[in-house]
Amino acid sequence: MCLGIPGQITAITDEARQMGMAEVSGVKREVSLAPVADRPLAQLVGEWVLIHVGFAMAVIDEQEAADTLEALRDLGEAQEALEAMAEGAKALEGAQ
Repeated sequence: MCLGIPGQITAITDEARQMGMAEVSGVKREVSLAPVADRPLAQLVGEWVLIHVGFAMAVIDEQEAADTLEALRDLGEAQEALEAMAEGAKALEGAQ
């Protein structure tokens, strides 16, 4: 399974190399647009994409991007809760 992070394309940075700037939760990062370059690159500005290891893998709609970001936040919170539970279990084992 691969994990794609939603980001919005904000600019084309190098048309010849099919590179663009994407904003992911307030952080800007240059990504390859080659996998989604089925139209002129300028038309991708403003679009939401799923980004995996520096590549825009698929164009998605804004609602799908919002839903995915919310699910990722929930996963992060669940991971933090699991880590806290594991630390609590270690502390209990040490007290016995």
